[in-house]
Amino acid sequence: MVGRPEIEHDPVLADRAVELLAARRGLTVVDATLGHGGHAVRFASILGKEGRLIGLDVDPENLTRARDRLESARTDDWPTLHLFRANFADIPQVLKAIEVPQVHVLLADLGLSTDQMLDSSRGLSFLEDGPLDMRLDPDLPTTAADLVNRLSESELADLLYHNAQERYSRRIARRICQARHRARIRRSGELVAIVTAALAGTPRSPKIKIHPATRTFLALRMAVNRELENLQSFLAIAPKTLYSQGRVGVLTFHSGEDRIVKQDFLDRRRAGVYELVTPKPVQPLRDELDRNPRARSAKFRVAARTQLPLPADA
Repeated sequence: MVGRPEIEHDPVLADRAVELLAARRGLTVVDATLGHGGHAVRFASILGKEGRLIGLDVDPENLTRARDRLESARTDDWPTLHLFRANFADIPQVLKAIEVPQVHVLLADLGLSTDQMLDSSRGLSFLEDGPLDMRLDPDLPTTAADLVNRLSESELADLLYHNAQERYSRRIARRICQARHRARIRRSGELVAIVTAALAGTPRSPKIKIHPATRTFLALRMAVNRELENLQSFLAIAPKTLYSQGRVGVLTFHSGEDRIVKQDFLDRRRAGVYELVTPKPVQPLRDELDRNPRARSAKFRVAARTQLPLPADA
């Protein structure tokens, strides 16, 4: 497969997410990860012409698709739209540009769309051979190929372990360094072969049915796109961005991301900044999992800003 396929993507827990975030007419909502606009269209249909919808995405193709989807669904009762090519860590700059002091709803969906995964030119999938790139924002300076060919063996091992809990991180890092000594690793198919060979003969639980390269590709993608750093920035700016009783929701697909969100929400609840709307994460029901098996790892957490003043260090 060459290039990005035309696949319409609906987000996981779409209606449930909008419900838990208490979107209603006249509010200002930030969809910080537009994707194909699945959440955004639902928000727009609720907010009405008194409302405002602000959408962000780093992927220019996603931004175009979301804009087209919103325009095709437009009615006479549509909110004011502001769409930006930006990372959700840049929300303060975006809001300043349009002179919006605070918002009522913040949503970040950390999943990738199916077409992003299947676009061979991005090298995100271990099932499709392509350039070992992995950038969601094509303007980012570092590719996955840069990392696997530049980092030391110990740095690679740490990256695989800390980002994706790869238990065989040192074995994989050693094999990568051996392979790149012969020639630069340039394509996703090469990396798949290297990782698969590194894990040949290793004991694997019968309950684990993932491809041997799954965690390696996840760890590299997260590093290339600075996903954990951007998530932490988003969580840090959320309390200042929300009005009192405003809500923030984060949809994660990886245990490391979910731990960060869970801990942040708990810490801010103890500080009197948040109340937990979802004491336990909301997960897809069986009918959604049957339609979309990739949703199996999804967890959605929502917190609401209290009416108390923010602490000075919040």
